Amino acid sequence: MQSRSNSPTPNSDLTPARGPHPLSRRRFIQLGAAVTALTAGGSWLGAATSAAAADAYDGLRARWLQLLTGTGFDSTAAPFATMLATTGSQASTNLSTMAATSSSLWPDLPIGTVSANVTTSFSRLKTMALAYVQPGTGQTGSSALATAIATGLDWMHAHAYTPTTTTYNNWWDWQIGSPEQLADICVLMYAQLSSTQIADYCSAIDHFVPDSAVAAYSGTSTGANRVDLCHVLALRGVLGKSSAKLTTAQGGLSPVFPYVLNGDGLYADGSFIQHTYLPYAGSYGAVLLGGVASLLYLLSGSSWAITDPGVQNLYDSVTRAYAPFLYNGLVMDGVSGRAISRGVQLSDPLQIQQDDHTRGHGLINGILLLADAGVAPAAQTASWKGMVKGWAQRDYYSPFMSDRTVGVPGLARAQALLNDSTVTAAAEPVGAHVFGMDRAVFRRTGWAASLSMASARTTYYETGNGENLKGWHTNDGMLYWWGASSGNGQYSDAFWPTVNPYRLPGTTVSTVTLANGAGGDWGASHPASVWVGGATDGTYASVGQDLRGLSSTITGKKSWFFFDDSVMCLGAGISCTDGVPVETVIDNRNLGASGTHSLTVDGSVQSTTLGWSNTFTGATSVAIGGFGAYVFPGGATVNALREARTGAWSDINTGASTTQLTRRYLTLWFEHGTDPSNVGYSYLLMPGADATAAAARAASPQVSVLANTASVQAVSDSASGVTAANFFVAGSAGPITVSGPASVLMREQNGTLTVAVADPSRTASTVRVTLARSGYVSAVPGQGVSVLGTSGRITLLVEVGGAHGASRTVTLTTSGSAAVPETASLLAPSADTYVRDGASYAGVNYGTATTLAVKNTNTTGSGYSRQALLAFDVSQLSGTVGRAVLWLYGQVQDSGGTLTTVQAFASGADTWTETGVTWNNAPALGTAQGTGRISSAYDWVGLDVTAAVAAALPGAGGDGKASVTVFGPLGAAGLAAVFNSRENGSNPPVLQVITHA
Repeated sequence: MQSRSNSPTPNSDLTPARGPHPLSRRRFIQLGAAVTALTAGGSWLGAATSAAAADAYDGLRARWLQLLTGTGFDSTAAPFATMLATTGSQASTNLSTMAATSSSLWPDLPIGTVSANVTTSFSRLKTMALAYVQPGTGQTGSSALATAIATGLDWMHAHAYTPTTTTYNNWWDWQIGSPEQLADICVLMYAQLSSTQIADYCSAIDHFVPDSAVAAYSGTSTGANRVDLCHVLALRGVLGKSSAKLTTAQGGLSPVFPYVLNGDGLYADGSFIQHTYLPYAGSYGAVLLGGVASLLYLLSGSSWAITDPGVQNLYDSVTRAYAPFLYNGLVMDGVSGRAISRGVQLSDPLQIQQDDHTRGHGLINGILLLADAGVAPAAQTASWKGMVKGWAQRDYYSPFMSDRTVGVPGLARAQALLNDSTVTAAAEPVGAHVFGMDRAVFRRTGWAASLSMASARTTYYETGNGENLKGWHTNDGMLYWWGASSGNGQYSDAFWPTVNPYRLPGTTVSTVTLANGAGGDWGASHPASVWVGGATDGTYASVGQDLRGLSSTITGKKSWFFFDDSVMCLGAGISCTDGVPVETVIDNRNLGASGTHSLTVDGSVQSTTLGWSNTFTGATSVAIGGFGAYVFPGGATVNALREARTGAWSDINTGASTTQLTRRYLTLWFEHGTDPSNVGYSYLLMPGADATAAAARAASPQVSVLANTASVQAVSDSASGVTAANFFVAGSAGPITVSGPASVLMREQNGTLTVAVADPSRTASTVRVTLARSGYVSAVPGQGVSVLGTSGRITLLVEVGGAHGASRTVTLTTSGSAAVPETASLLAPSADTYVRDGASYAGVNYGTATTLAVKNTNTTGSGYSRQALLAFDVSQLSGTVGRAVLWLYGQVQDSGGTLTTVQAFASGADTWTETGVTWNNAPALGTAQGTGRISSAYDWVGLDVTAAVAAALPGAGGDGKASVTVFGPLGAAGLAAVFNSRENGSNPPVLQVITHA
């Protein structure tokens, strides 16, 4: 079962917001203390903390208290006074409507079939507890409120969340939603609860969240969900004064920190995946970051402090995985999954709209909390504070300090930061990012863009729990973009419930009718295509998508080339037999409730009348006032429509508001006709440009299209010196030739040529790239790049296997020392097999098998240890071996996990034969060579065997036969990995050898 936090309420998995909002995902715990000591701004906190620190557990409760209540703010001043008063008002409503019966604590929340009602009941009690302990609520210290809270807790323990209750409906409510709320209430009301009550409530938590919940990193216990489970266990340990529970929570976090190669978690390139296939930095990822930050804050300095060095990966994720998707306070919707559909939830008493800004503020709050935890390196902490200050200052559309979802503690932290003159606000960064999770982000001074795609590795979209019912095309190449001072509410202002879901900006779609939730829940449907991604040098980017439609026959190739002031968008090979029109949506601008933004086509201003539409033949430039412009090389037929669209959040989310909303749109699109065959398009997007700039660019283009076919899409930009191409198969375009599928970006400027190469399809171990350029003599190759020659043309061998779509780069210059020419040889095995230990297998030969099995059990004679042996004829190689890599293609196949490390060893002898070798007579392991990680996803792994191959060359005294054994690292048990052998018809082993004279 996949990991799913599926509560439809705002506290389900949206943001790690802290504060008085009653449906926040989690609340920090306030230590119960003498309520009469409360004064404005929490000045009583120091005394309460001192009194509470009688033992380590009381100290932890006091520390959590600081996170819940906040410090250094004036409870009588804005925005705190209003927020605290609102908490009091909500508590009064909850108190007046609470009416315990045998089946419910509140009449509208019957217990027994809907698990969310259990969580929501606890949530209402927590709002009451916050009103009781916080200053300025109008309910502070109310004895009636305290009595009602205790009565409610006892009722829940007796009827709803008991040590014997059998779970029903949604697992998340039982293991995360309800126990988080319950633990918070227990600490908020600690001084008013008896030891028996605390013990009873702890026993209920133990029933639903035993230590076994974090015993294995699998199922629903991964990523953000694992962090939440550790949060529950840690607070259970604090409440019950259990060192064992706190130790379990501390250790349970460790599997979250290592980078993963597939499935849930953080990736080295900054990707974050939850639910196996969903890019989720803006929702689950925010929960993970905020959750770990809160636990770091809680446990630092205690006996249970988090000391795992892997936590550095989390620190690094702030700039790698989160900051790229944060812009002027918002987090880009392409990494928020089904959360984009939540809007205003019926269960939210405050009726606050959830959108990209509120999600962004929650994530920013988590980053600031991580900084305030004081556990990260000082330089990183300072950097985070600068970024947070910049985001908070720049969010003009939805000001951070006005966001009630952030809560009093978060706003207090932010206010202190904004008032801190020693912290300089950081500007939005400039750069390009292409992520292995089928997302790309491009940022320039003045604008930013984000691209959402889908492949066999991800999914079309996620629906589930009645959410995101019409998100079918959100990953069909949706291109989001924002200006620094315009359009920051483009996707915030009721966009998702009112936009035509078949006309999302940048997408190419069949208009075949799709049912709500088409394709299945939890990202069940995936396109068959694998070529999705691109190359980047960190400044510019070339991104492409092999398009396949959901419940559709549509196919096509799409590419986006990101330059300083524009994005060149190409489509080719678009074909479909659905019997309905096919469209490419150039843009679909949300003009707001009453917008009348101008539309100018080739210098002619068009009508602003709602319902107006037109088809422009031979259009060369189009501009939308206040947003940007579009240029059509050679002219194009462009359709335009100005309309008002009405919808409700409930149309796309069953738990959301039914209020009808109307927004105006300006839509531009290409009509490809019904059942098109091999058609295409091209246009240049210029964010922020006006009609004059667009006309000038149309008259004097900077970007030239070099190729736009189903095989290759390529462009060149004279302003930046960039030439870029997406090759879906081997081929040539302009100056670039490749031996297989690849994305190539080259930039020439002032005698320097920078080349970035990636294999978005992840199908090859290496790709040869030839560039028709001369005059470059010196080279500085990055990891995995060999320069085979620069005379007359540049030839590169690029190791793309195991790179997971990431770019490899090399820089060449016209000056400096000449690069030493290298020769690349790709050799097939002359023999390969595997051997297995154990009484039943040690004498068996597996020489004809189509696979090679590898596993080190770190035991003797178990019957499960296996070694792969490979031999290569290197007798024809000469010169010096600069690099040798053994490439194997396979996956982990083991019930014990999904990720393992394999290692190569020089074989102690090379006299073995493929049909004669067994475990009993296999050569001993020789010198250890390189290692590599492999996951349960099929992929290439490259093992450095330079030393073994160099020793085997005749010129070095060898016999011309390189014999290598692949096993797990010695002294450590690993998992079974299975690789293709030379007898396999697909992706057999390859030995790459780079030599030079």
